[in-house]
Amino acid sequence: MAEKIVRNTEKKAAEPAKKAAEPAKKPAAARKPQTVITPNKPTGGSTVGLRIGAVLLWIVAIVCEVFAIMAITKNFVIRFTHNGDTNMWIAFIGFVVLDMAACITAAQLWKKANHIKPMSEKRGKFLFYLWNELGVIMACICFIPLIVLLLKSDKLDKKTKTIAAIIAAVALLITGAASADYHPISAEQKDEAESQINGDVYWTQFGHKYHLKYNGDPDAEQVAVDCPYIRESSSVYKGSVTEAIESGRTAICSYCAAHAADWGINLNLAELNVEGGTASENKDQVPVVNTTAAPTVTGGN
Repeated sequence: MAEKIVRNTEKKAAEPAKKAAEPAKKPAAARKPQTVITPNKPTGGSTVGLRIGAVLLWIVAIVCEVFAIMAITKNFVIRFTHNGDTNMWIAFIGFVVLDMAACITAAQLWKKANHIKPMSEKRGKFLFYLWNELGVIMACICFIPLIVLLLKSDKLDKKTKTIAAIIAAVALLITGAASADYHPISAEQKDEAESQINGDVYWTQFGHKYHLKYNGDPDAEQVAVDCPYIRESSSVYKGSVTEAIESGRTAICSYCAAHAADWGINLNLAELNVEGGTASENKDQVPVVNTTAAPTVTGGN
């Protein structure tokens, strides 16, 4: 289970005023890095449930698409009000929203399964792309037929066609964007990461990369070798590289990749998934950060 490191930026402000009257004490020694090195073992979790769940939800999305078509063409009526047109639009928009929700949820399950057990690139780049972007493909299947049928329908007037098609098109764009896997990883890249990186790695709540160095103590001398891209993060998660990848952090930070050798970590970068530029491009790029806050450690994911 990944460990969550929370930075407490208000620790000094919360000290009672009476502390100032206490006798001066010797400054406490700088804390050591809060890194726990543990053997890295792949989880080997099954993805069958995730993939079955995704397929079932895509089926639900297609059913909602069919009902949306039937609602807008008044092949069946769900009474919400006494106004037939109002009922039609409420039913149509409702089924479109359900279509979106089912499709996006299915795509998240599919992406999660792909990060646990990625596809091998040896099967070909085209199949690798289709497998990882199946969520986008299904989004097209769940909305493009709806748009085409709306535009070609003889039962609808021009105004209704236009409004309904715009609603469906916007839903398609949102669903496609939410369903895409912007950071896929291959089975070979995951295997290499698990074999080369045996200690803990770090990642943030909204980042998509994992990092090699996080000391967590701004007073320690080792802060100079921290990855500066996460030093200011309010929450940092710690775990094995397998946990990081399965959490959606599929690439190693390019800054960490560039400085791994300086930190005594030997990596074969040619076999790893490196994002944010090449290692050589990031070798001397160090962002300016503030390191005045001290962290506390709590359990969590």
